[in-house]
Amino acid sequence: MQLLLPIFALWRREMVRFVRQRSRVTGALAQPIVFWLLLGGGLNASFRPSGAPPGTNYVEYFYPGIIILVLLFTAIFSTISTVEDRREGFLQGVLAAPVPRWAIVVGQALGGTSLAVVQGMLLLCLAPVMGIPLSAASFLSSAGVMIIVSLALTGLGLIIAWRMESTQGFHAIMNLILIPIWLLSGAFFPAAGAPAPLAWLMRIDPLTYGMAALRHCVYLNRPGAVGAIPPLALSLGISVAFCLVALLAAARTANRPASY
Repeated sequence: MQLLLPIFALWRREMVRFVRQRSRVTGALAQPIVFWLLLGGGLNASFRPSGAPPGTNYVEYFYPGIIILVLLFTAIFSTISTVEDRREGFLQGVLAAPVPRWAIVVGQALGGTSLAVVQGMLLLCLAPVMGIPLSAASFLSSAGVMIIVSLALTGLGLIIAWRMESTQGFHAIMNLILIPIWLLSGAFFPAAGAPAPLAWLMRIDPLTYGMAALRHCVYLNRPGAVGAIPPLALSLGISVAFCLVALLAAARTANRPASY
């Protein structure tokens, strides 16, 4: 109970900050939707996803990728608060409390994950508009995958945020790491038909398997519509491993003396 209280306090703080900063809601949810409509609509007539089942247009193919992008943007916006808290002195006060640092990381990660999953589920409700049948099983399984992916992305963001002294440096590193792993995850284009070096990078990208697991769950009622992607069991296993490694690395980073 002594550890649950600080974890809950940090989680609740992220919720309150998010509600009060409406620009974060707009940036994390509206911007990916704009990308989806502009890029999906623009490429829909000229680009057919390689390896996708016949009849799958690009707007539909891009839809699960946009859900992952919502999770990614929320991870960026939630973990950047760590850099701001250091500059404002709040983080130093938290570190001085008799609480293990891994508990601080868990509280921050749960806060960012909660925000990401809620926004992802809101976007998931648009699946019937795309002609994708969404049952209770597919909705819940998709939400479970989003929790795993969000924890992994938030943990990755915390690894960077705990090392950064400025928001400018944080944004530079995040754009250098997180955006490329999203582009290489199969969200924007499939691995089938990609040049060999690019396809190799996509296979070693851990987010590729989170993207594949989400596609399997979204198309749970139409398994033939997922196309040529890794199987569900393999995707879930690698996604869980990615999540655990990211969180453990974030806790290890928070324990460094330089975190003060």
